[in-house]
Amino acid sequence: MKKKLPLGFAFALTLSLFGPISAQSQEAPIRYKLSFLHAQNHYVEVEAVYPTGGKPSIELMMAVWSPGSYLVREYQRQVEDLRVEGQGGSGAASKTRKNRWVVQTGGGPTVTVRYRIYCREMGVRTNFVERDFAILNGGPTFITLVDELDRPHDIELQLPQNWERSVTGLPSHPDGQPNHYRASNFDTVVDSPIVAGNPAVYEFEVAGVTHYLVNLGEGNIWDGPKSAADTKKIVEATYDFWKVIPYDKYVFFNMIVESGGGLEHLNSTLLMTSRWRSRTEKDYRRWLGLVCHEFFHAWNVKKLRPVELGPFDYENENYTKSLWVAEGLTSYYDDLLLKRAELVDQKQYFEALGRQIDALQTTPGRLVHPVEMSSYDAWIKGYRRDENSINTSISYYTKGAVIGFLLDAKIRKVTNGLKSLDDVMRLSYQRFSGEKGFTPKEFRNTASEVAGADLSEWFRRALETTEELDYAEALDYYGLRFKDDNDKEDEKDAAEDKKPKAWLGLQTEDRDGRLVVTQVRRQTPGYEYGFNVGDEILAIDEYRVIPAQLEDRLTRYRPQDKASILIARREKLIRIDVVFGEKPPERWKLEAHPDATEEQKARLGKWLEGH
Repeated sequence: MKKKLPLGFAFALTLSLFGPISAQSQEAPIRYKLSFLHAQNHYVEVEAVYPTGGKPSIELMMAVWSPGSYLVREYQRQVEDLRVEGQGGSGAASKTRKNRWVVQTGGGPTVTVRYRIYCREMGVRTNFVERDFAILNGGPTFITLVDELDRPHDIELQLPQNWERSVTGLPSHPDGQPNHYRASNFDTVVDSPIVAGNPAVYEFEVAGVTHYLVNLGEGNIWDGPKSAADTKKIVEATYDFWKVIPYDKYVFFNMIVESGGGLEHLNSTLLMTSRWRSRTEKDYRRWLGLVCHEFFHAWNVKKLRPVELGPFDYENENYTKSLWVAEGLTSYYDDLLLKRAELVDQKQYFEALGRQIDALQTTPGRLVHPVEMSSYDAWIKGYRRDENSINTSISYYTKGAVIGFLLDAKIRKVTNGLKSLDDVMRLSYQRFSGEKGFTPKEFRNTASEVAGADLSEWFRRALETTEELDYAEALDYYGLRFKDDNDKEDEKDAAEDKKPKAWLGLQTEDRDGRLVVTQVRRQTPGYEYGFNVGDEILAIDEYRVIPAQLEDRLTRYRPQDKASILIARREKLIRIDVVFGEKPPERWKLEAHPDATEEQKARLGKWLEGH
């Protein structure tokens, strides 16, 4: 492992990621040249040279979404000043759709198009450019030829003098020049983010394959060497799970830019985080979980994928009911692999799994929205959440992870510990990775085959209905239980804590000193008495209440107490008479049962250790 690579690493990294391509397609490539003359104003300038094939006109297209993030994002809205130069005559372009242009070629073999892109959306799917660095994604950057996505795409970056290098998972160009890359097709372009500037780069090998952790924005706060060492442990644990590596090199882009999120790519992942996450154990574990989640996708999604997710239609929604596999099972394994990598202990893992179960069981939408439909509706619900989403939908990440936990236990039980969900994932990878993809039926049948039992009815209830999931079988198999939240070591504190407190079930926040309702969940007193999101709570029983006082004020009441609450709704004063309820106990904290048998303990150990 290296702490930081020398300045000349940009050239070395370019060559090492895939090596020069000697057997490229003989088709003339589309050639892009990116410059950053106005980086301080958040612009990248693009010069694109398109082969015409002698046609009098060509049609260009820009993607409107990115694989792995299921929302039409209209990337073309950031394109400015698209103009044609050379053979086609200046300005000879017509926009024919929101993301398409027709260019007159004048009969020449190529036509040159220039355009600018405004890049100031800090996200893992979008572009951000400023004085010191650039984060570029393929979809919102590169305009390509319609119906010629398999043509090679050459990309050259002209960096400002104060930027040391660019890093990407793209193959290097055959000419071997730094910051010059060639993708065999548009899919590879979209699936290969580019980061340029002055990042710290750490290198390590696992199973003879080189991996890179690219930290942008370390400063004197983020612990680069520790994050690289722990990332290596994640890679080792994940390789031990799959037993195969599906890439030649892999790049972890860790953008320390005070943002969040992650997105998987072909041989890389783009992550965003806060510099302070490496300073507290809890936040750092969450960062490790994100690393593990996105890395697991190198197998589960980039290779083993739902049949609907490839070939991609970059101009329209691509619907699938199997995101509970792609994202949900990945969410199950991300924390589990941290335990197997010894980056978290048993207690910390149970806390993480318990949070997943709690998030599911306290979401009213679980009783409304089956998880398969949550996947199918990702385009209209998953990335367009509002204050009522919690009442009408469930996350395929959350429920998929919990289903993974229950399914794993069930397979282990019916096979007497000989098989597990691990085996289902590996067999599915052997059968369906690559070009084929799997259908929902094929994945279910594979699980039944591994289990040696018909799981079709189990899957139907878990995936197609809103029936409550049954935890009893899994808890009994491993010797686990949901902890009684009233168990306290300090009897005095326990007596005080057990006194029931008044509860409305409203979520509120302090908005410049105003106590404003931000969420009203179903099955709560606040919902039944008609509170609205946006209501400002002014007083309880004629006494003013400010945001900092609400929690303490509610301790003065008990369940079944009556009160009159004064609110302002769109500046109109309204009184709502309520009867307080009692907050449901926290039921979903997971722990080992103190009376677990030796057999149960042995099963638990095999599960957590990956046997």
